[in-house]
Amino acid sequence: MTRTDLPAALRTALPAGTVLTDGAELDRYAHDDAEWAAYATPAAVVLATSLEDVVTTVRTAAEHGAPVVPRGAGTGLSGGANAVAGCVVLSLERMTAIREVNVAERYAVVEAGVLNDDLRRHVAAHGLWYPPDPASQAISTIGGNVATNAGGLCCVKYGVTRDYVLGMTVVLADGSVARLGRTTAKGVTGYDLTGLMVGSEGTLGVVVDVTLALRPLAGREDRAVVGWFGSLSDAGDAVAAVSAAGIVPAALELIDRTCVRAVADWQGWTLPDGAAALLLAKVDEPGAAGEELADRVAAHLADAGSLRVERAVTPEDADRLFLARRLAYPALERLGPVLTEDVCVPRGAVAEMLGRIERIAREADVVIANIAHAGDGNLHPLIIAPEGDDAAKARAEVAFDRIVDECRALGGTVTGEHGVGLLKLAGAAQELSPVALAMHRAIKDALDPQGLLNPGKAFPG
Repeated sequence: MTRTDLPAALRTALPAGTVLTDGAELDRYAHDDAEWAAYATPAAVVLATSLEDVVTTVRTAAEHGAPVVPRGAGTGLSGGANAVAGCVVLSLERMTAIREVNVAERYAVVEAGVLNDDLRRHVAAHGLWYPPDPASQAISTIGGNVATNAGGLCCVKYGVTRDYVLGMTVVLADGSVARLGRTTAKGVTGYDLTGLMVGSEGTLGVVVDVTLALRPLAGREDRAVVGWFGSLSDAGDAVAAVSAAGIVPAALELIDRTCVRAVADWQGWTLPDGAAALLLAKVDEPGAAGEELADRVAAHLADAGSLRVERAVTPEDADRLFLARRLAYPALERLGPVLTEDVCVPRGAVAEMLGRIERIAREADVVIANIAHAGDGNLHPLIIAPEGDDAAKARAEVAFDRIVDECRALGGTVTGEHGVGLLKLAGAAQELSPVALAMHRAIKDALDPQGLLNPGKAFPG
């Protein structure tokens, strides 16, 4: 059989309405949200609705020697879901069932297409909480979060996706089905194959459903503290002071002048004079302990030179103060295409890294806005180039690579939560040792000997 037979074979094997081959439909599923990451036109798109659909798709593609690119909502920012020539894009967006919520054991079993926010709302009705909260939580899927080991605002205290994945059902490259993990609080039987799949970006298997650990919703009282700073370095010093004091906030987020201005212009807000950065902290200890901790955070922000410190007195106030962080990325997208970085440095190096990013922006003559999960050193410099300006695009790409180099020079890693995808392959090649790369290749070859699952992603080949 040849690849030209593939769409017909898929239509024969799958339920009606499952396979898309129209040109406009193929274009829509050909790439994720990563600016300027390469992509090709897929041979077909499959909108799976069941485990059987996924198995059939993978087996049919393997028979035709065609690559399979798994996809969730397409909100990725590294090109990890971008199509390669002649591939099948296997979308799990229709697999949205929350199959089980076990209140006593505090876990949920959900299909890969469930949106993060939908899961959080659903389990909240049972008095439970799913902590990972990427900024895209309203539109990103659990399967996509697992594929990239997504983090979020509260990961500084509560951890990232990997910390909550107990098990999963995954379809391997030959169409076989592996059920991995456990539902117990502890378990070390065999290798941690569940952990291996988390963050593998669809290169080792297609995650169909996930068993997720949950926390009690009760016992948390959010208190927000916000500081306006006259410089990024002062804000960075505040981050270092909070960390040095041994305070672990539920969130510690930074957005710079460019981000704040974009949000303010969009929403009609008025900003304090001289504000160059906004540092948003949240603590969630209940009662007097939470109040005392919020006071300590506010004092550290003031001591670091904050122009103004605000305190939230109600949950609604806390949500209002954090709204600027949630709106930052879409506000910047209104200014032009955004090339999104995702580097992570030691917490103590946040201020230095922000200074280096500012220097890179000046020297490359590009606009770079900064959003940061400052509490854990995960920075998202956002490089903006006007639509159609090829010279600006070229300068942006140079700045992108320089930021990666500076991050590594400070002991950081080239991706904190977005995944390697396509955009970080060069950086990953520098970060991973030859021995580590050989281990990656050995694992890939063992689980996907034909190299058909999301080829060319996650690690340099």
